[in-house]
Amino acid sequence: MPLKTLQIPTPDGLADAFAAVPEDGERHPGVLLYMDAIGLRPVLEEMACELAGHGYYVLVPNLFYRYGPAPVVEVPEFVGQDNRVELFSRLMPMVHALTPELALRDAEAYLAFLTSRPEVGAGPVGVVGYCMGGGLAVRTAAAHPGRVAAVAGFHPGGLVTDAPDSPHRLVPKITAEVHLGLAEGDLTPEGLGELDRALDAAGLDYSCEVYPGTLHGFTMADTAAFSPAGMQRHWERLLPLLGRTLGTG
Repeated sequence: MPLKTLQIPTPDGLADAFAAVPEDGERHPGVLLYMDAIGLRPVLEEMACELAGHGYYVLVPNLFYRYGPAPVVEVPEFVGQDNRVELFSRLMPMVHALTPELALRDAEAYLAFLTSRPEVGAGPVGVVGYCMGGGLAVRTAAAHPGRVAAVAGFHPGGLVTDAPDSPHRLVPKITAEVHLGLAEGDLTPEGLGELDRALDAAGLDYSCEVYPGTLHGFTMADTAAFSPAGMQRHWERLLPLLGRTLGTG
């Protein structure tokens, strides 16, 4: 599956990105894929290519582009206990600096770019996020209800907080179908209950489940948190969701 290196114009500069594109020359539904906190790297390229192989144009922007092109920091081939703390000490300041305001400004640019691609068909898109990207996916779907038909977050971060604009408080604005696949420990029982109540009250078509035996980051094959069973369940939830809402190319 070919990867294209791209530059996305935003109000704050150019965001580097890559896209995985089916090779048949046809137009396909678009999917915006939000990275985890570790950033753009081969494992995300592999995931995007897998998704594109099912008939989607998959755009993956560097959410940390304000600090430079990816990789913004040097990422080891495998993230384990021996290097995780040092790596995240460099990543977390960038995570915290990506405020909801900045993220939504970027989201507008990413969606405009995605839907303008000649390889992308008309109609709504899907938004998928991992780790920090899961919360951003929910925010994006809430901000663009007419443009996003599917939203999925896996081991999502920051879904339920005390902030007035916590993602779980935004779900009444969502019209997309939603799937949230949480690792054990991603939310407390109280937080999970609050999330479920918000989704129920919004009247959404959704599923929210804790994937058994998983750690935060379970989809990322280059980390110690990786779970093959969790990854398989992720595909078993994501592909039907996109198929129902977007169809396939």
